[in-house]
Amino acid sequence: MSKFVEKPHKVRYLPDIRDIIRYGAEHYGDRPAFEDRHFPGQGDRRSISYRQLKEDVDALGTALLNRGLEGKKIAVMSENRYDWALTYFAVCCGVGVIIPLDRELPSAELVNLLRRAEASALVYSKKQQKTVDAAMADLDFVEYLIEMDGDTNQWRNLSLKKLVEEGYALIAEGDDRYMNREIDPKALMAIYFTSGTTGTSKGVMLSHRNLTSNVENMLRRMYIDTKARGLLVLPVHHTFAFTCEVLPGLTGGATIVIADGLKYIQRNLKEDRVNTMLGVPLIYETFHRKILISARHQGKEEKLLKGIRLNEKLQKIGIDRSRKMFKDIYAMIGNEIQTFIVGGAPMDPEIIRDFRALGINMFEGYGLTETSPIIAVNADYRQKTGTVGPPMPGTQVRIADPDEDGIGEIQALTESTMIGYYQDPEETAKVLLPDGWFATGDYGFLDKEGFLHVTGRKKNVIVTKNGKNIYPEELEYLLDKSEYIKESVVWGKEDPDGGDLKITAEIVIDPEALQGKTPEEIQALIDGEVERVNAATTSYKRIKRFNIREEEFEKTTTRKIRRHTIDYK
Repeated sequence: MSKFVEKPHKVRYLPDIRDIIRYGAEHYGDRPAFEDRHFPGQGDRRSISYRQLKEDVDALGTALLNRGLEGKKIAVMSENRYDWALTYFAVCCGVGVIIPLDRELPSAELVNLLRRAEASALVYSKKQQKTVDAAMADLDFVEYLIEMDGDTNQWRNLSLKKLVEEGYALIAEGDDRYMNREIDPKALMAIYFTSGTTGTSKGVMLSHRNLTSNVENMLRRMYIDTKARGLLVLPVHHTFAFTCEVLPGLTGGATIVIADGLKYIQRNLKEDRVNTMLGVPLIYETFHRKILISARHQGKEEKLLKGIRLNEKLQKIGIDRSRKMFKDIYAMIGNEIQTFIVGGAPMDPEIIRDFRALGINMFEGYGLTETSPIIAVNADYRQKTGTVGPPMPGTQVRIADPDEDGIGEIQALTESTMIGYYQDPEETAKVLLPDGWFATGDYGFLDKEGFLHVTGRKKNVIVTKNGKNIYPEELEYLLDKSEYIKESVVWGKEDPDGGDLKITAEIVIDPEALQGKTPEEIQALIDGEVERVNAATTSYKRIKRFNIREEEFEKTTTRKIRRHTIDYK
C-alpha cells in the first residue's frame, strides 16, 4: 500500500469547551445531548437536550460562583451519569479547575488526592456516600460536599439539584457573571490523576485547548453527525472516554447514551438503538468470545468462520452481505451497531478483522492522558489492521534511539500535550523534553506507510543479559489468542543461580471454555498453548515457566491490569 494520505473531514475551530456547549445549544437545540437512567437497568431513559445542557451549565456555574468558589478546584466523583457531565462543564466553563476522580477510590486515597489537589469542593453521588462518610473526619479542609442525589442545603453539605435551582433563580434576577466570564484556552482547566497501574498516580494538568485540539484532529479522521448515538461505557473520569466520545459527540450533534453498567452493555446495544461504542480490548474480546461460543454450542462455528472469511472477500470488491449473513449475531449485539472504537491497550488484529467482516467498522487508536489523549488513530477513509493508525493531523511522532528493528521510544509533538504534572516539576522534566517533545514511555515504530505500531511499555521491557529486549505485551498477545486463556501477564524472573532471566507467565484460564475438564486435562491444554507460543517466537523469548489461576487480575476502572499488585513469584 502507498503512504497514508490525509483526506480530512471539515471541522470548525474549537477554542474551548464552552464553545462546544454554546454551539450545541444554538445549532442542535432540542435534540438529545444525553440519555441516562436514574436507576441502571430500570425505567425509561431521561433525555437532556442540547439547550437544557447549556442552561443547566449556566445555572450551576452561577450558583458555584455565588458560593465563593471562583478560581477554586472542584472534584467530581460518581458513576457515569448526566450530573457528572453537568458538573464538569459548569466548573471548567467559568468557575475554576475540575478534578475528575475515579469512582472506585478507597476513602484514604480520596483524602490524599483531594489534599494534593487542594480541592475546595467535592461533588459526588449517593453510590459514593460510604466512601465519603469513611473519609469525613479527614475532609475538614474541603469547604463544600455537594451530593448529586441530595435535596437539602445544610451548611457545607449541599444538594446539586438545589444549587441548579439556585442558579436559575439568580440568572432570572439578572446575575450574568458566569456567562460573561472570560476563558483562557491555554490556562489550567483540569487535573486528571493517572490510574496508577504502577502504584503511583500523577496529576496531569490539562487546558481547554489541550482537549479541544485533540477533538478537532480526531474529527478530521472520523466523521460524526446528528445520526450518531454513542454508548458511553468506559468511566468518564478518564480522558479516553471524555475526550474521545463525549466531546466529539457533542461537537457533532450526536446523542450520548449512558450505559447502565458493564453487565448491561449487550442489553443497551440492543434496546437503546446505539450505533457507536468506544471501549477497551477486553470488552470486544468478550463479545468475540461469546459469539464464537454461542455458535459452537449451536454446532455452527465452522459455518460462521467460513461466512466471516467469505464476506471479508466480498467486502474487498465492494459487496457487503453482513446484515443478511449474520442476522443471529446482530440479534445478540443490536441491529443498529455500525462502529466500534478501541484503545487503552493493544487489540488482537484478527478480532478487528472479524468484526469488520461482520459488518462493524472498527477503529484502533493510541494515546495517553498526558496527550489529552490521542496521538495516533486510524481514519474512517483508511485503516491498517494491526496498527494504531498514523499520527493525528497536527501531531508529529518520532522514534527515539531505535534499535536494529527500528523500535524505540515513541515521542510526540502536539498542541494536546499537557501543561505538566501538578506540583511535580521533577517528573514533568522527565517527559517534557527541552525541545518541546513529549516522551511517552512506550516503545514502537513507524512503518513505511506512516502507520504507528506500539510494541510495549518501556518500563515493562525485559532486558536479557546479552542486551536483547523482550516486550511482554507481545507474548501476552500470543497467549491471549488461546480460547482457553482469558488474560495473562509475562515478566522476567531472576535466576538464583546467576543464569539469564527466566521468562515467566501468570495465566488466567477461561472456566467456560474449559468446562468439564479435569485439572490434569487443563494443565495439558495450557502446556500445549504455551508450547504453541514458544514455537512462534525466537529462543530467547520463550516462556520457561508459568502459573495457572482462575482469579482475574486486579484492574483499573478502564480495565487495565494493575501489574504492581501481582505477586511475581
